[in-house]
Amino acid sequence: MEMANMHPAEGRTTRRCFLGHTVTAAASLAAASALSASGGCQSAASSSPRTTRRSLGHGDVVLFQGDSITDAGRDRGQESKPNHVRALGDGYAFLIAAQLLAERPDAGLKVYNRGISGHKVFQLAERWDKDCLTLKPNLVSILIGVNDIWHTLNGNYQGTVDIYERAYRALLERTRRELPDVKLVICEPFVLRCGAVDDKWFPEFDRYRAAAQRVAQDFHTVFVPFQSMFDDAVQQAPPAYWAADGVHPTMAGAGRMAAAWLEVVAGAKA
Repeated sequence: MEMANMHPAEGRTTRRCFLGHTVTAAASLAAASALSASGGCQSAASSSPRTTRRSLGHGDVVLFQGDSITDAGRDRGQESKPNHVRALGDGYAFLIAAQLLAERPDAGLKVYNRGISGHKVFQLAERWDKDCLTLKPNLVSILIGVNDIWHTLNGNYQGTVDIYERAYRALLERTRRELPDVKLVICEPFVLRCGAVDDKWFPEFDRYRAAAQRVAQDFHTVFVPFQSMFDDAVQQAPPAYWAADGVHPTMAGAGRMAAAWLEVVAGAKA
């Protein structure tokens, strides 16, 4: 199932942006390099004031949530410390945090990573009070979905796309109810055809991708199309170069994800 095309955000440097700044030259070059095959990522940003009107301000909290792709080996013993190198792991969340903090040294941003390896969307909900709501984030970025299908394929979970989507919607409804001004970023779950990923994943995995996009559209969030980005990336290097097991990104894959996230989220209209 192909994902519907979204309209890319305009590249004007005079407007206010979702992250409260325009992308710096360094970030722009990184994003341009990473996205050269496709001409840039596309966003499902809404004009809804609730999700896009307020930019990140001084002292705002940015939270990354998800499974092992977000976790990326973070030191959970340090998780209470914002902007801590070991607490952020060594994946895309760390790279994004590094760029944001470098671009806005006077903003007092606080960045947390609370991804947990192996988690599915219902497990995010089980720990949402501790790992989201109590942090009172101003921006929450969520990447979840690959385990919802992977653990079903290996017999360790009995999940369906409907279960995934219902749980995702309930999680966002709860988040909006408790944090009405929060900015939400939904990242597209992705896989590459190598390692653990074979034909048995399809076409079911594409339905999970479509469900994530529906949730993003219905809740008027920014949508980061990671699968589309990696589909372009494999035109430049084999799938294993970007994710050796088909699921967990390599250093190059994490770099590509960070550039895509920054391009889409920083470019979303405020």
